[in-house]
Amino acid sequence: MTAPVLFVDDEEELRVAAAQTLKLAGLSVLPLAEAEMALARVARDFPGILITDIRMPGMDGMSLMRRALEIDPALPVIIVTGNGDVELAVQAMRDGAYDFLEKPYDPAHLIGIVRRALDKRRLTLENRTLRNQVGGRDAVEARLIGRSEVMVRLREQIRAVAATEADVLINGDTGTGKEVIARAIHRASPRQGKPFVHINCAALPHDLVEIELFGHVAGAFSGANRTRYGKLEHGRGGTVFLDEIDSLDTAVQAKFLHVIQSRQITPLGSNDVVDLDVRFIAASKERLDLAVEGGRFRSDLYYRLNVVTLRAPPLSERRSDIPQLFVHLAAEAAALYNRAVPDVDPVTLADLAVRDWSGNVRELRNVAGRLVLGLPAEDGARAPLLPVGDATLPAQVAAHERSLIAAALAANAGALKPTYEALGISRKALYEKMQKHGLDRGSFA
Repeated sequence: MTAPVLFVDDEEELRVAAAQTLKLAGLSVLPLAEAEMALARVARDFPGILITDIRMPGMDGMSLMRRALEIDPALPVIIVTGNGDVELAVQAMRDGAYDFLEKPYDPAHLIGIVRRALDKRRLTLENRTLRNQVGGRDAVEARLIGRSEVMVRLREQIRAVAATEADVLINGDTGTGKEVIARAIHRASPRQGKPFVHINCAALPHDLVEIELFGHVAGAFSGANRTRYGKLEHGRGGTVFLDEIDSLDTAVQAKFLHVIQSRQITPLGSNDVVDLDVRFIAASKERLDLAVEGGRFRSDLYYRLNVVTLRAPPLSERRSDIPQLFVHLAAEAAALYNRAVPDVDPVTLADLAVRDWSGNVRELRNVAGRLVLGLPAEDGARAPLLPVGDATLPAQVAAHERSLIAAALAANAGALKPTYEALGISRKALYEKMQKHGLDRGSFA
């Protein structure tokens, strides 16, 4: 089966005819009547291509192409034009279209263009995969940003433990990213395609713990009109993350101990035992060994959880990561709020690295979000950070590239060798990009 071709046209006859032509040529095609239906299927890892008519009610073909190319600028988009739409076709090519077809088109011409576009798409995705395998960021590094020694070691530990079925305990101060670590373990494990269930132990109502965790059958108590699955059962086959497990009282701890030991639960009102195929990852902001000594945590539960212990380092132990991490968080916020990627002044990046971040990554994320939204700093003063504004895509990409290079230079105090090695480019390429973006290594020393 070939990669899918999304064919969008509001005219049913043309849509059906094109689909038949492509199917007879041995190609897989998904005919769609509306642009929104195609856009919902487009992603960076979408293996196929997009063909769209220009003139359609609602979202037209040009808007669909622009939205699709925002998701993946390398996606081949073929525009179908009618008589008199030559200017639109030319504009589409300028805006990034792979090619265009003018109605009425020769079926053989359609097939030829589609085959070439699919080959291009296949090569693009293969190259991305190779770059990830050779020195690129894997699923762990993509979530846990930083080149400091403590982060490199943490990623190595995560990769090692993710391949096993061992339960994991994560210690770390508030805001250090314990949930991010848990999700990275899940994504790098054989369970990645199964559920990741986040249970905030601090938010569990004491009198409803059993119902929340184990569920109940119909008629178990007054008002239980139907069976309800508990949070633990929702995680079957996947990973259950027990966040803030240090907040549980000892009575609830006993219930968790039984579940973790037996990997079984009994829903309220039932006599039938339900087997659980789950991996447990627990997180605590307090060192549980000290909590055990203080009588606040059961020693048997601690030793059951403490098969593998990971530590989420505070920002004070990885200051060299802060510039790169801040740029990454700002880019995430820009995507979330549909804003331009901000341009961060290099001196500011260096200043961020020496500030005290008592809230750790969570606090840094908030500052990045306020920057993207153009809001003043929490102390009332506007941060010396400059958003790009409503710029074109090339301008936003260039601004993001400049910020990443500035962050790497700041992290390495202006030293070029560790900077171009961290960025994965050559020394010559770094020089050229610094000159292009007006960056002076002396500003980062």
